[in-house]
Amino acid sequence: MVFIHPTAEVEADVQIGENSKIWHLCHIRRGAHLGANCVIGRGVFVDAGVHIGNSVKIQNYVSVFHGVTIEDGVFVGPHVCFTNDLFPRAVNPDMSLKAADDWTMTETRISAGAAIGANSTIVCGITIGRWAMVGSGSVVTKNVPDYALVVGNPAHIIGYVTAAGKRVSTPEEAAQG
Repeated sequence: MVFIHPTAEVEADVQIGENSKIWHLCHIRRGAHLGANCVIGRGVFVDAGVHIGNSVKIQNYVSVFHGVTIEDGVFVGPHVCFTNDLFPRAVNPDMSLKAADDWTMTETRISAGAAIGANSTIVCGITIGRWAMVGSGSVVTKNVPDYALVVGNPAHIIGYVTAAGKRVSTPEEAAQG
């Protein structure tokens, strides 16, 4: 069974896995895929063709733009901002409005079990590793290794965390749990 709040807009050709919940004022674009047991919070935008794995929680007012892939078991805190254009402009050099063919989409991957804190910005073209944790308000500009704990602007490693979120000193300790 899938729950879709009456104020949510789910376009044609969207796949939604069993037991997923899509809450108030969400917009899920055509061709998006949401796995089973997902919770999509109020005001979330999921762009066309985005793939979201199983058991993912996306908190309120997150925009998941085309080119972002979110694997199983990921937590995305409220107001996280994903990007998909390394050189964003509204217009071309001749001041003509940019069209779909006038820019290059850059992909981003959030690996299984990762957690992204509230108000973080994820610059496109990077991978956040398995079970990594991004502290609230961080600006992630480069790849984050598995189990790494990153914070700041730009985000930098301050330690490592286990799959349960316990802080440890090394990636080896984190992998052992």
